[in-house]
Amino acid sequence: MKPGGARVQRRAEAALIANTFIWGTTFVVVKQALRDVSPVLFLALRFTLASGALLALFRGSWSHPRNLRRSLAGGLLAGTFLFSGYAFQTIGLQYTSAPKSAFLTGLTAVMTPLLAGLVYRTKPHAMEIGGVLTATCGMALMTLPGATLAMNRGDVLTVCCAVCYGAHILALNRYAGGTSFEIISTAQVAFSAVLAWSLFRVMETPHIRWTAGVWAAIAITGIFATAVAFTFQSWAQRYTTSTRTALIFMLEPVFAWITSYALTGETLSRRGAAGAALILAGVLAVELKPHAGAAHAP
Repeated sequence: MKPGGARVQRRAEAALIANTFIWGTTFVVVKQALRDVSPVLFLALRFTLASGALLALFRGSWSHPRNLRRSLAGGLLAGTFLFSGYAFQTIGLQYTSAPKSAFLTGLTAVMTPLLAGLVYRTKPHAMEIGGVLTATCGMALMTLPGATLAMNRGDVLTVCCAVCYGAHILALNRYAGGTSFEIISTAQVAFSAVLAWSLFRVMETPHIRWTAGVWAAIAITGIFATAVAFTFQSWAQRYTTSTRTALIFMLEPVFAWITSYALTGETLSRRGAAGAALILAGVLAVELKPHAGAAHAP
C-alpha cells in the first residue's frame, strides 16, 4: 500500500458508513411514501431525479472523460445489478415479511465474498469471514424476532436480491480503478432509471397520489440516498475491498432503528439490542484488522 493509503482507505470506509446512515435514516420516509405510490414507479421517479442531479453536477466530466468506454461499461453493468436488486426486493416484499426481507437482504455481506471467490478465485481474510458471520448473526437477532426461517417464493426472490447487490458491489470494485467515478455513478443511476421506466407497468399496477410525503421521499431519496450515496460508493470502492463494503452496509438496520427511535420513540428489545451489538462487533473486527494490501482487492 502506498504511503497514506491506510488514511485514504479510512476516509473511503467513512464515506460508506455515511451511505449506510443515509439509507438507514430514509427507511421511515420511504415506508410512509409507499402508501401513496407503487414501488417500481417510485424507483423510476427517484432514479430520474438522481440522474438529472448527477448529470448537472458532473457535466464537466463528460468534456474530458477518463477511459469513457470502460467507465460507461462499468456503469451499465453496475446499473443492471442495482436495478435488479431493487426489483427482486420489491417483488419479494409482496410475499414475505419486512423483517425477513431485511435479514435476507443483509445476506449481501455473505454473498459478496462468495461471489468474489467464484469470480476472482480469491479468499477473504479470516477476520473478514469472522466479522461477516458475527454481523449476520446480529442481523438475524435484530430483524427476525420470532420469525420463521421457512422459505417461500418471496424469500427466494429476496435472496436473489442479495446476490444482485453483492454483484453490484463487485462490479464497482472491478471497474473502479482507472476510470471516472463521476461517469460510473451517473451511468449506473441513469440506466437504472431507464430500466425502471421500461418495466414498471409489467412489474406492477402503477398508482400515485401526489402527497407531501411522496414529494419529500422522492426528493430526499433521489438526491441523498441515490445521487450522493452511489457517488460516494463509486469513489470509495477504489480504496477498499468488496467484503469490507458489504459488511459496512450491514449497519443499515442499526441506523434505521436509531432513526425510528428518534422520530417515533420505537424502542429496541433486548434481543434486538444484542443483534445491534453483534453487527457493530463484526464491523469493528474487520476495521481493526491490518490494512496491508487491502486497497484495490476484490
